[in-house]
Amino acid sequence: MKRSAALMSILMSAFLAGTTLAQQKPVTGYAPVNGLKMYYEIRGQGEPVVMLHGAFMAITDEWRSWVDELAKTRKVIAVEMQGHGRTADIERDITYENLSDDVAGLLTYLKIERADVVGYSLGAGTAMMTAIRHPEKVRRVVSISHPIRRDGWVKAANDFWPNFSIEMMKGTPAETEREKLNPVKGSFPAFFAHIKAAAMRPWDFGADKFKATKAPMLLIFGDADGVRMEHITEMYALKGGGNIHGDMQPRSESRLAIIPNATHVTLMNRISVIVPMINDFLDAKP
Repeated sequence: MKRSAALMSILMSAFLAGTTLAQQKPVTGYAPVNGLKMYYEIRGQGEPVVMLHGAFMAITDEWRSWVDELAKTRKVIAVEMQGHGRTADIERDITYENLSDDVAGLLTYLKIERADVVGYSLGAGTAMMTAIRHPEKVRRVVSISHPIRRDGWVKAANDFWPNFSIEMMKGTPAETEREKLNPVKGSFPAFFAHIKAAAMRPWDFGADKFKATKAPMLLIFGDADGVRMEHITEMYALKGGGNIHGDMQPRSESRLAIIPNATHVTLMNRISVIVPMINDFLDAKP
């Protein structure tokens, strides 16, 4: 009986070790920050990393797969930003400054002194702005597909927004999933207007402020993702990269990755390529 019990214990331990993080229940909660009740999920163990989704996204299937992958080796704090997912919208402009202040407030609420920040699209802009406004709270930044000012997008991207209507979103997961998750039912039209206003508003992080950020950054773009190539090289140069011979002189701690055959949307399908890059960057020693 003792040997059977010991064998059962070994088998159970092996089973639990093999259980994926996606199957484990996350720690969830709502952080009271800046007038929001911001939803968050915490998965995994290790060094903390905040994950920030793109516009109209939430912690659902597509983004959750990214969260689960990174949570295999890290403590991932995934959040749903203002108006997204389970976080109700409030009467406040959606700006990168406001969203970054929310991230800083969340870290304070969770008693996390400093974390890595990984973001995609709107979340990427928020991640970079958090490094600008709250440098003491950010160790490293991974920014996936986002410029540092509005004219960093190609002309077609900026020209799209004035003609973007809520009718185009009818029946899409962005609308239907939010309606399921958000505590304020029927609020999608007002939220859509909030996002559209944010996209059309002139904005600029400031090249000098971006250059002054202390956190190393991994800047990831697709080769057809809507950010001007000239702007991408400008961003990388501001972080110390660019025209050097890395075998002959010191290199910047920041990195640049251009993913081939990838658009702004299809970058989300390149998880098997991008996540190893993120892990390698976050694990790098100064």
